[in-house]
Amino acid sequence: MDLSADMLKRLEQLIEQARRALPPVPVEPDFSAPAFIWRHHGLVSIHDQQPVQLVDLLGIDRQKERITQNTRQFLAGLPANDVLLTGARGTGKSSLIRALLNDFQSEGLRVIEVARDDLAHLAEIRSLLRGRSEKFIIYCDDLAFNAEDENYRALKSALDGSVQSSSGNVLIYATSNRRHLLPEFMHENLPVTRTDPAYAGEIHPQESVEEKVSLSDRFGLWLAFHPLDQDTYLSIVSHWLGKQGIILDDEARAEAIKWALTRGQRSGRSAGQFARHWSGLKLLARRTHQ
Repeated sequence: MDLSADMLKRLEQLIEQARRALPPVPVEPDFSAPAFIWRHHGLVSIHDQQPVQLVDLLGIDRQKERITQNTRQFLAGLPANDVLLTGARGTGKSSLIRALLNDFQSEGLRVIEVARDDLAHLAEIRSLLRGRSEKFIIYCDDLAFNAEDENYRALKSALDGSVQSSSGNVLIYATSNRRHLLPEFMHENLPVTRTDPAYAGEIHPQESVEEKVSLSDRFGLWLAFHPLDQDTYLSIVSHWLGKQGIILDDEARAEAIKWALTRGQRSGRSAGQFARHWSGLKLLARRTHQ
């Protein structure tokens, strides 16, 4: 191999390495899609979404009513709030957002999922959406920060702290298992003294505590979700089994209760998981015996 051919091969290798290292060139989003994921400084269109409807969500009627009303106001161009959904795992927080999209997609609602580590790009996302006729919910799922995480400052600014944050076609809906999104400690609920080692060197230690709750305070609407009682849990199981033409008989009821005990929780998620397990089991048995 001569020198020029060797150099050409090396250049091709360098170009390929650079291409792999660099993010892909952003393409124009397909705004006919109902949902998007923010990735590599661009919107990735999602055309397939889970088919859950608001009518499918049982046991959270109050939360469903309040977020639906807020979303209707938003779609009508009226004042509406950013929403924080907090509480026990598997109780329908994320499903409620997906159901809103399915029910209101035809009225111009769109959802953009943004990961916690991409919150620094919220201003960029808002700029991209400015002037669009659709209404966009920026959706942050399972949101939580540690004490050293600076991403929450970008979210604070996007909520109501920045002169650029206000936009008539964008709201932020976030879900979290923590009400205040940042870890809280027992000593923060006790009277603070200047000798308290947890606040060593701080002149105004109470301001550190206030900083932790300031983020959740910027959400105008808080919705709390709680574990289900057994009757509600079984009603949800019955609902999902009924969609497959299966009745919640005594055998299924006993197995559903056992399922929740092994999971350590009664929730809409565990009810749906059991319904998929049980309906699949019974439908397969019917097919085998045909």
